[in-house]
Amino acid sequence: MSLDLARIRAAHERIRPHIKRTPVLTNDALDAACGGQLFFKCENFQHAGAFKSRGAANAVFSLTAAEAQHGVVAHSSGNHAAAVARAARLRGIPAYLVMPHGVPGPKVRNVESYGGQITYCEPSLTVREATCAQIAAATGAASIPPFDDYRVMAGQGTATLELLEDVPDIHVILCPVGGGGLLCGTAVAAKGVRPAVRVIGVEPTLADDVAQSFQTGQRVSIATPATVADGLRTNCTGEKNLPLIRAHVDEMVTVSEDNIVAAMRALWDALKIVIEPSAAVPYAAVLEGRFDARGRKIGLILTGGNVDLDALPWITK
Repeated sequence: MSLDLARIRAAHERIRPHIKRTPVLTNDALDAACGGQLFFKCENFQHAGAFKSRGAANAVFSLTAAEAQHGVVAHSSGNHAAAVARAARLRGIPAYLVMPHGVPGPKVRNVESYGGQITYCEPSLTVREATCAQIAAATGAASIPPFDDYRVMAGQGTATLELLEDVPDIHVILCPVGGGGLLCGTAVAAKGVRPAVRVIGVEPTLADDVAQSFQTGQRVSIATPATVADGLRTNCTGEKNLPLIRAHVDEMVTVSEDNIVAAMRALWDALKIVIEPSAAVPYAAVLEGRFDARGRKIGLILTGGNVDLDALPWITK
């Protein structure tokens, strides 16, 4: 079992009642600045404020009645936890969420608003996974991994199906990378629908484990990624993710912290929308000139809008 276009299309049919079809925004000034045409897929408007609702819904609603009877357990820095809690509530089962200490307050409140039961732990993938395993053993809950899961990847890929339906002649898709679930779904969907599309994964330089893994072919781990993009602080990509990334992604690029913040502010200002730092990472690649945008139609996935309004990164106290 792996990931292909058929599984992503099946996921889209399964989750259609439980997600929003998010808009694609454009802006003439941003286009003029880069010399290309930018199409922003606004998953910040998705249920629970992030694309994660797609993968979580597909995974939770893929469970058999027997698998789902004791609820679900997941670990997350915020958005996946809220998405799993929401999907579990829709299905009428409990959700146990493992979250690292120090996650932004809005992400905690988002999880709690959907009835998720939170257990806090140290911010390392090993500890998060171990805590999930303990809860699963104690409760019988089914595990919903944040990215290392074909059901989750298939759900995430549905955003790209919609993007390519709305803008079928896109040349490049820029996708932010944390663990790689969205990137896998994006790349497989894009190449399946339009093989000529170039898929570029974008990662903070301070959290470039996937970029390193892409180059070496071995999973590289970063102990404590220090990026402002809190949704991309995953220590290491998944075992299932890396082969798909290397098979379907054309290029990985990294961007600086200063440009992530600059990109976030620029999109707030130009598009008049709230996005979190992780969502700004693709546009940061445009600002840095990490590829040639001139004359190209470029899709950018704005992954979420769950940001602490009392701690905006361009405000100094």
